[in-house]
This record gives sequence, C-alpha cells and structure tokens, in this order.
Amino acid sequence: MSGSPPTAGAPTNPPPPADPPAPPPLRGLRGLAVHAIRFYAVGAIGIGVQLAVLALLAGLLRIHYLWATLLAVEVAILHNFAWHERWTWSDRTRLVPGGVALRLIRFNLTTGLVSLAGSVLIMWALVGQAHLHYFLANVITVGACAIINFLVSDRFVFLLDRRQ
Repeated sequence: MSGSPPTAGAPTNPPPPADPPAPPPLRGLRGLAVHAIRFYAVGAIGIGVQLAVLALLAGLLRIHYLWATLLAVEVAILHNFAWHERWTWSDRTRLVPGGVALRLIRFNLTTGLVSLAGSVLIMWALVGQAHLHYFLANVITVGACAIINFLVSDRFVFLLDRRQ
C-alpha cells in the first residue's frame, strides 16, 4: 500500500553518499601562482568597483576626492575580501570556516591599512601636488599597493596553519 509507513524489518533507502573529501590546500610555487592569479583577478574586479564608487562619490556627488577615495577603497576592500574568502584562498578558508570574522579584521587592518593609507598618501601626492586627474591617480595608486597586499594576504591574513 503506497503512502503507508515502512514495517519493521522492511528495507529503507540508504543515506545519501557523503561529499567527497576536499582536496588538500595548494602549496609551494604552484599554490603561490594559483593564489596570485586569483588575487589579481579579484583585484581587477575590485579596481572596477573602487573606480565606480570613486566616480559616483567624487564625480557625481561632488564629495572631496580624499573622502571619496577612503570610502571607495573600503567598499573595494570588502568586495575583495568576500571573493578571497570564497575563491582565492578557499582551499585554506574551508579548513577553518569559523575564522571569517578574524580574517576580515586582519584583512581590514593589514591590506585595508596599506590600501587606505597608501591611497590617501599617493592620491595626495599625485592629485594635490602633481595635479594629476583623480581617476588616473587612483589607477596608479591601486597598482602601487597591489604587490604588498598580496604578500600580506598570503602570508598573514589567509595563512595556512603549518599543521594542516
């Protein structure tokens, strides 16, 4: 009779198969290269986010370029963190899923500080002193901070515990 509960001793459906084990974290030169490629791909999208926010704030809303830069950089930092967490270093972050808040704090305090302080200082020099257009100056600024941010992210923010 369909729809009736199974009787004692009747076969039941087996449980669904378990997810296959995750591959081990990327290591060595190959891991560094994969993380770097992913980091700069995310960063390229982040540049677009940052420039769009900067154009909106400084260009359309006429917010002072330094304040607009600070806000645009922070929006890009949060965007990039989300992608680094879920893609760039997912081989590491899945091993410590509860550490998202700590990684976000470390990311903001390190790469955020490099990006924010570097951006404001370089923008001040390029726009305020050398009189470059704020948009071009921001592109130069982002490139200047990128290498430092990758190294800080790889070696500190998303550091893989050596025991794993």
